[in-house]
Amino acid sequence: MEKNKSTAIVVGGSSGIGCETCLRLANRGWNVINVSRTPCKNAKIKNMIADVAAGSTLTDVINMVGEKYGIDALIYSAGFSMAAPIEYAKESDYRYLFDVNFFGALKAMQAVIPFMKDRGGRIVLVGSIGGEVPILYDSFYSASKSALEMLVREAYYELKPYGIKVTALLPGGTATGFTFKRKVYSDDENKTYAQSLNKAVAALADIEQTGMSPAEVAEDICEVVYADKPPVIRACGFKNSAYRIMSHVMPEKLTLYFNDRVYRR
Repeated sequence: MEKNKSTAIVVGGSSGIGCETCLRLANRGWNVINVSRTPCKNAKIKNMIADVAAGSTLTDVINMVGEKYGIDALIYSAGFSMAAPIEYAKESDYRYLFDVNFFGALKAMQAVIPFMKDRGGRIVLVGSIGGEVPILYDSFYSASKSALEMLVREAYYELKPYGIKVTALLPGGTATGFTFKRKVYSDDENKTYAQSLNKAVAALADIEQTGMSPAEVAEDICEVVYADKPPVIRACGFKNSAYRIMSHVMPEKLTLYFNDRVYRR
């Protein structure tokens, strides 16, 4: 770690999109700190252990980095997904999901802002196309990513006077291990929804594993970090960008109809 280099914190950089982002920024000469429960195994990356859903550990780690090196960029890539019907979803599960996907991002933003107010900076929160159009039986994930987008829109106005540029980057399906870490309720827990939910989970897994590579998403993140005028909301890739535009243009019921067909095939 060198004090004369720009410093980036990547929350959730141990694997997938976050890990690829760490590597690309490190190769561009940044000091890169991965903050997660498990380390990134690349020697170029400094690791600091924190659980984004547990108390003040995330804030404490960010403050340590900021006081020693300053902070020029924050990329929040931590995430959790659960497939469960709304009727039977457990409060402990959906509260944990929001702690990781939304409140963790909020805590990270609050922690880095004081270190950026005098020098400017970049904040990139990894959202999802699922925050624009719902993912069947992954409703809490979609809701948390939608909330993340609104947080970014508000932060754009508040932080613009300080030269802090904020973006929500929206991948669609991405081929990472995230697919296999999703918490999926059992047939007994899902009851009458079981057959429909299993079809939706299989369709989602196919969308993800045949989708973009994490390296492609990481390249988009780096483009946002380096852009003079980064967009407030950016979808990853042509297909996802087109899908997002169509979801805004088409009547709501038609959008939901096509979305429903995707997960019930």
